[in-house]
Amino acid sequence: MENILNFTRDDLSVWLEDKGIRPFRAGQIFKWLYIRQVDEFEQMTDLSKELRKMLADHFCIKRLRIDENLVSADTTEKFLLGLDDGQHIESVLIPEKDHFTLCVSSQVGCVQDCQFCLTAKGGFVRNLNISEMIAQVRDARYYLIQKGIDPVKLSNIVFMGMGEPLANYKNLIKTLEIITDSDYGLKFSPRRVTVSTCGLAPKITQLGLDTQVNLAVSLNATTDELRTQLMPVNKKYPLKQLLKACQTFTMKPRNKITFEYILMEGVNDTEAEALELVKLLAPVKAKVNLIPFNEHEKSKFKRPSKTHISEFLQILLDRNLTAITRKSKGDDILAACGQLKAKLY
Repeated sequence: MENILNFTRDDLSVWLEDKGIRPFRAGQIFKWLYIRQVDEFEQMTDLSKELRKMLADHFCIKRLRIDENLVSADTTEKFLLGLDDGQHIESVLIPEKDHFTLCVSSQVGCVQDCQFCLTAKGGFVRNLNISEMIAQVRDARYYLIQKGIDPVKLSNIVFMGMGEPLANYKNLIKTLEIITDSDYGLKFSPRRVTVSTCGLAPKITQLGLDTQVNLAVSLNATTDELRTQLMPVNKKYPLKQLLKACQTFTMKPRNKITFEYILMEGVNDTEAEALELVKLLAPVKAKVNLIPFNEHEKSKFKRPSKTHISEFLQILLDRNLTAITRKSKGDDILAACGQLKAKLY
């Protein structure tokens, strides 16, 4: 039976109209699903009994199974989520000063094989469908409700979990449509939704045309030689092509593309590389997130010293490149950037 969470409001309107039902009912159904968070069609009391029965005969409403919930010392929470086919993904609920951010997965595993990323070690299994991505967000808000927290406190979404979002493009776009549906869906502001990519250049341009969400690019090197060693995707889409795509990304005048630069000791953290990074990003409306590498036992890479990180940052700031050092959360539960890797049961 089809999970109704796989349907955008437009898709559901078409389905209803084909059944002789006025399409505005899709908005009512969406309110029950995403605002009132019901799990049974029978609870949708402003719909006729006949329509509720028809929906129940054709659709189901499913939540993801929480197989494990780990809580970090900084109160970041990582969820190991079970899928219908026995696979697992992870999502991360990150507490901020006055809101929550959810890190969402888009694939089971990842094919990109970035050398610093733990997810890549497990290989690629499959894309997530729309309902599996949407449920991560819907269920996280439901989780907050159960804890007595206002669900709208979850206001920021980052597609930075397991997988490469732009490699699951069709499902991603429909998921974003539901997330940012301001009338009946999850009502997230597009400016609070960020999609991160390892650098699938053609899809970057398309994302700007299809959505109004923010773009983050995992960069991590200033030369093709080093970036190809760290990120094999660079063979197909080298830096020149990647940055050209970023220049074509449609966004509001005051917005900037975030470039994530994971600092690895002795790999990409020299003064020369900081200066080259400034030069490389000069043609792009850019801001830089420096991410000190999150060490784990399965990686050969190391985190630079705090002093070295500060010196690298200062070189960028002194040359008027907007930059910050991002403090990763949840590294004690392998929930920090680059550390997600679902257990295999």
